[in-house]
Amino acid sequence: MGIFVFLPLVLPLTAWPVARLAEQRLHPRTATVLLTGVSSLMALCSTVCLVLLMVVGTAQLPGNPLPDGWSDPEVRASVPHHEIAGKAAIPALVAVFTGCLCTLLRHHRVRRRAHEALEGLPRTEVAVLPDPRPYAYALPGGPRDRVVVSTAMLACLGSRERRALFAHERVHLAARHHRHLLLVRLAADANPFLRPLRTAVACTTERWADEEAARAVGSRRTVARAIGQAALASRGAPVPALAAFAAPGPLPRRVAALLGPEPAVRTWPPLFTAVGLALWTAATGALLSAMFSANSAVTLLLLLHAATPW
Repeated sequence: MGIFVFLPLVLPLTAWPVARLAEQRLHPRTATVLLTGVSSLMALCSTVCLVLLMVVGTAQLPGNPLPDGWSDPEVRASVPHHEIAGKAAIPALVAVFTGCLCTLLRHHRVRRRAHEALEGLPRTEVAVLPDPRPYAYALPGGPRDRVVVSTAMLACLGSRERRALFAHERVHLAARHHRHLLLVRLAADANPFLRPLRTAVACTTERWADEEAARAVGSRRTVARAIGQAALASRGAPVPALAAFAAPGPLPRRVAALLGPEPAVRTWPPLFTAVGLALWTAATGALLSAMFSANSAVTLLLLLHAATPW
């Protein structure tokens, strides 16, 4: 295992450049899928390595429930500074699992409360709530996916802008953007170095919905105008964990992108460009994370198997 068991903990740093450039240089759909995949893989690898460090570093501690053979000197020698690393891995893993659990519970609570707010309303695709606060958001799950909008939001938009709003939220539901957002939140909980990717995906999912809405209504300016009007009137959705039409974030960049040309759909940009180099760097970092964590896991399993009396 050696020093390689530590590398997946810091390799997420290689994804920082692409987290910034993908939002600006890639099609939003490509950027969302790519960043979600990279962050999920790197988070899994770093968590696996934390578990390995904990096993090796704590096997020799008095009172541990692990087999005595796991504290063999050869096992401990497989990780440099095993005692310090193993003891540090315990609170780190506690923080990882606590953060992920809190995120899952918060996600479940927000969706449950949102569904409870719709009880008694007809089970139609669009739920209109009589509320003086302007908001609109996509609510997945339940008997069916629904678009929730307040009467105040509808009042501040014209007919074409309303079409843009509904098209935007339907894209969130059809593309299952809530899953991408949940995965990157969990990844950021598992490794704080992945937080820039979480922020980037929150933006690219909105841009993805903007572009598809523009195609649905046939006018990029209409979607840009709808976003601007909704942002001026909105004080934020009452359920901020869900994808919302005027969600806080880089609204000026979203409007500016819609006023420009439609982004080209490319699965992979040329290598010798800034975004191409950033993509290859992130892909290499993710591949190395997978290789190092897999190698460390296999090595430790072989060592533990040899050290365990049967």
